[in-house]
Amino acid sequence: MNARLRPYLLVVVLPLVAAFLLWAFAWPAARIAPRSLPLGVVGSDPAVVRVEQQLAAHAGPDGFAIHRYTDADAARTAIEHRDVYGALVLPPAGPELLTASAASPVVATMLTQLAAGTLGTTVTDVVPLPAGDPHGSAFVAGVLPTVIAGLGAGALTFLLGRGRGQRLLLLLLSSAAIGGAAVAVSQGWLGVLTGRAVANVGVVSLTVLAVSSAVCGFAVLLGHKGIGIGSLVLMLLGNAWSGAASAPELLPGAAYWVGRLLPAGAGATALRDSAYFGGHALGFPLTVLGAWAVFGLGLVALAGHRAPKRSPKLVATGGATALSAPTGARPEPEAALTATGPAGEITHTLPIGATAVTITITSANAGATV
Repeated sequence: MNARLRPYLLVVVLPLVAAFLLWAFAWPAARIAPRSLPLGVVGSDPAVVRVEQQLAAHAGPDGFAIHRYTDADAARTAIEHRDVYGALVLPPAGPELLTASAASPVVATMLTQLAAGTLGTTVTDVVPLPAGDPHGSAFVAGVLPTVIAGLGAGALTFLLGRGRGQRLLLLLLSSAAIGGAAVAVSQGWLGVLTGRAVANVGVVSLTVLAVSSAVCGFAVLLGHKGIGIGSLVLMLLGNAWSGAASAPELLPGAAYWVGRLLPAGAGATALRDSAYFGGHALGFPLTVLGAWAVFGLGLVALAGHRAPKRSPKLVATGGATALSAPTGARPEPEAALTATGPAGEITHTLPIGATAVTITITSANAGATV
């Protein structure tokens, strides 16, 4: 393409990038609705059937995944163990709605409005959000900075680290340091998080390590392009589809599955489980984060182990010029310099394998050109 026309590609590329970002962020938000959302119900069989019919009429046949419990205590335990987002306790024990705003303020509000419109129940928040973050907005706001910190750690480790050993050590140390600092601010100062601080530090550190190791691994494998690829997938797409602001079960289509399998979504879910629910249901998100960390560290170790390719280079010292061949290349017999050009100009053709390299020396001290 003509060099003068190349800058005008921005007129085509930038609108496509803007459209992609708008789709990635706005599409899930515009299609939020319950999709197999786990909900408990306590009551007699006829009463439960009626509630199921009402819920299906409101959210469709696949909107809620109903779990039946024998009593309110069993439903509370299921909420605390992250088996369901809430539970409807029907007469004669109710009517009462049990929610967990710590699991998702959006889901808790949706269930409250739904129950008030159909059953007229009272509401009990079984696992509320902490007083330092009563609406859950600070928790959501902390997801993106955590991912950005991981991206920065991965990029700087690639740029400043020397050798795979140093890079691996930097990734581990920086992730632990960032995790400790994040929890010190979020839990120690702002009161956004509760639960065991050590467990929360471990979750945040693993989230940062999953992001940073993947970015550094992509960069070691692909060069600086790897940083851009990591930023696109792990930060932009991962943050938009994380479900941290709502719930994974409210996201449409591929956003539900992809978001849960990226570090941002898995990290947000794991931190909720650790901070508010005593570590229940941590298995899946920790597995995802661990897989990303192993994948990234493996890329750094294996790609860094490959010996870099050496290319022929000229080494000029004073008036003499020498050509160094790649490692392992078979040396060819030396040839005498032949004066074939004008006065003061000497040319020399040196065969290296299947390649012939011609050297022109213009003067005794001027150096060499190939």
